[in-house]
Parts: sequence; structure tokens; C-alpha cells
Amino acid sequence: MASAQPLIGIPTDRRMLGLHPFHCVGEKYISAVAEGAGAIPVLIPSRASGLDLEAILDRVDGLLLTGSPSNVEPHHYQGPASSPGTLHDPHRDATTLPMIPRAIQAGLPILAICRGFQEMNVAFGGTLHQKLHEVPGLNDHRDDESQPLEVQYGPAHEVALTAGGLLQRWASADRLTVNSLHSQGVDRLGKGLAVEAKALDGVIEAFRVNDAPSFAVAVQWHPEWQFSNNDFSRALFAAFGAAAQVRRDGRALRK
Repeated sequence: MASAQPLIGIPTDRRMLGLHPFHCVGEKYISAVAEGAGAIPVLIPSRASGLDLEAILDRVDGLLLTGSPSNVEPHHYQGPASSPGTLHDPHRDATTLPMIPRAIQAGLPILAICRGFQEMNVAFGGTLHQKLHEVPGLNDHRDDESQPLEVQYGPAHEVALTAGGLLQRWASADRLTVNSLHSQGVDRLGKGLAVEAKALDGVIEAFRVNDAPSFAVAVQWHPEWQFSNNDFSRALFAAFGAAAQVRRDGRALRK
């Protein structure tokens, strides 16, 4: 008898669409979970209060933390105030930041992407540069939003993979070429996190939770974009899905 597919929770963005708040997740993330990880995507509303995080984490077999146009509010990492007009999502912050350490402790597999990568770093006590392009010695990691999506999400720069790391193993290579669509980035890496990849200017592009009992990886780029056309992205989502399946099967045996 075939194993039941794992459930992977995806915390949403809370956005105003017209006059009403909506809870949203980009379809590309849903597709990557369903097709790349072989799992059932389950959207988790981002509510500032009223969510029983333990109950949610007890029911899902993994978490995907997505990218977003919004930034983590800087007061969460004692950073200076954001520039006027910066998009924030306090409801998502209030959901994901306490959820992340609880999920790690519970042994849930986690894959974090872009904003999710930054959330993971902040949740472990790290800090962020709000504008990498204004930091001396660092490159401009933003995309050109006037270009078509295929250009925005196209190959942008190389990252060097940590020798002996998870990403090097999945890539079977020492470097990857990735897309780049972010203005923020890691300043101080959080406690207990281990670097998995760096851009050639030294910006951290991937890390893992060093002592996590299961898969716990974060990447700054967007592997979900047309993931099926990229060997490494397929390997990444397959590994994530396999970890979620192990958790699903283990829970089934304990029932």
C-alpha cells in the first residue's frame, strides 16, 4: 500500500487587495511543493493572534517559507527603521518568527526561500542588511522589475558552495549559477546556523540549521521559479519532499 503524501504547510502573506485583506501564496510555490516535493500544499493563514501553532505543527509534515515583496520589520532584529514606503507584513512576522524555532524543535523539515531565508536568520537571532547595494564592497543583488519575468528570474550570478555541505552534495559541484531578486541580505548570521553558499562578493546565499533533527535549509535565491527546468532545484525540492515523507511515515507508524 502506497504511503499517503505528506502535508507541507505554507504560511501566507497578508495583503490588501482593494479594500479587503487577503491571505496569499504565489502559485509557483504551491506548484513546486505539489510537483517537486510530491506533497500536498496546505496554506496557513498569517494571523497576528489566534493561531494554535502547536496544533498546526502537529498536523503538517513540513514547512515552506516563501519569498515575498515585504520585508521583516527591523525591530525584530534591532535594526534601524526602514526607508519610507518599505512594504512590511507584521501579520506574517507574528506567525513565522515564533513558528520557526518550534518547528525545528519538533523535527519538522523546513525549506526557506528569500524572505523565508531572512525570517529564518532573524528567528535564530541574526540581523539583516536592508539595502545590500548601499553596503561598501557588496554588489547590487536586485532584479530589474522593468524586464520580463524570464529576465528577472534568469541566471544572475554564481554562488560558491561550502565544501562538504548539503548543497554541494545535491549539486555535485562546487558552484551554482542562481537568480537574484533581493535587496536585503544577512548581516550577522544567526546562532546555530551554518553557511552553505556565498555569492562571490561574500553575501551569504544559503545556510542550514546546524543541529536540526531534520531537513532545515534556507536559500536566498528562488529555486521555485520554473524548478523543473533546473537540475539543482529539482534535487532540492526532492530532498525536501523526501524528508517530509519520512516524517509522515513515522507519524503513521506511531498511530
